[in-house]
Amino acid sequence: MQSQRLRRIGAYMFADLDRKQAVLEARGVDVINLGVGDPDLPTPPHIVRALEEGAQDPRTHRYPPYRGTEAFLRAAADWILSRFGVRVDPEQEVLALIGSKEGLAHLPWAVLNPSEVALVPDPGYPVYRSSTIMAEGEVVAMPLEADRGFLPDFDRIPTEVLRRARLVFLNYPNNPTGATADLEFFARAVEFARRHNLLVAHDNSYCEIAYDGYRPPSILEVDGAREVAIELHSLSKAFNMTGWRVGFAAGCAEAVGALGALKTNVDSGVFRAVQHAAVAALTGPQDVITPTLATYRSRRDRLVSALRSVGWSPPVPRATLYVWMPTPGGASSVAFAAEVLERTGVVITPGIGYGTHGEGYVRLSLTTPDARLDEALDRIRKAYA
Repeated sequence: MQSQRLRRIGAYMFADLDRKQAVLEARGVDVINLGVGDPDLPTPPHIVRALEEGAQDPRTHRYPPYRGTEAFLRAAADWILSRFGVRVDPEQEVLALIGSKEGLAHLPWAVLNPSEVALVPDPGYPVYRSSTIMAEGEVVAMPLEADRGFLPDFDRIPTEVLRRARLVFLNYPNNPTGATADLEFFARAVEFARRHNLLVAHDNSYCEIAYDGYRPPSILEVDGAREVAIELHSLSKAFNMTGWRVGFAAGCAEAVGALGALKTNVDSGVFRAVQHAAVAALTGPQDVITPTLATYRSRRDRLVSALRSVGWSPPVPRATLYVWMPTPGGASSVAFAAEVLERTGVVITPGIGYGTHGEGYVRLSLTTPDARLDEALDRIRKAYA
């Protein structure tokens, strides 16, 4: 029994990949998964200790404040100030999330009316589309194309669409393409939102996963952005905390308030002990990220080198956990991923799973342990050399 909304969404792509992997493993195939971006490195010890400390305190065993604890909201605001030089009000412009995915999923429910349009990047993180559908909004794709650096062209969006648009999703550094955006682009996005009375939802989950001296910006650095933009952050990738489910939204007070009001009706907040640990992450030593980035950078370089050695054409991303590669010879992304799986036992993600403009690409993740990644690359070399 499923609602029409749920049937329109279909199965979540990574759930399908998990099932396919299980089928192969049941047949005795040693499958190596380069599909899902789930960090394999451990959470830094001082964060784990803070969780243990918090969980021992009986006061954390009761319902937390809906918006987040005062300490967590202040820590998030201070981190934004330290990292981006932007001052936000922790009482009005910051909201605790059960991971940024939860915030992204609930935001359309909070700000869209039925049939209003959300402008969604294509290819893009699938939750932007699915959450809009669940909120009975209309999804209109913004194509992300290689010749524009995988940035949307706001001038191509039809006037009749903009009349009904309320929300635009952005995500830089970008999943799945690995593309990045500068403050000039974000300034154009803010001006575009002002002109058309839009809310910009910027998913900045990968802002700390960057290489070669690059430091991704925040849209909130643009003058006036806090009036039209809400930015969502996650502790999952930077601090290897995917399973902890904690993040925060910051920016436009009206949007933060709407999302907070929606959440009071559907969840009861983030476990206090997890928020206590998140405070330790945000206020503690930020150089704990350095060895994590060194590991990912090494994996990126080995992966790109191996794929190029068999004649494929992966770029070298300067951010995120992913390599977004065109399929050889323009092959179908599903067909190529299936071929790689059959010939090597290595899972890669078909680009079509991120939208129609993801066709002709595949995504490979850097979150597989070194020995398994090297084994996967050896298999690819042997199969395609």
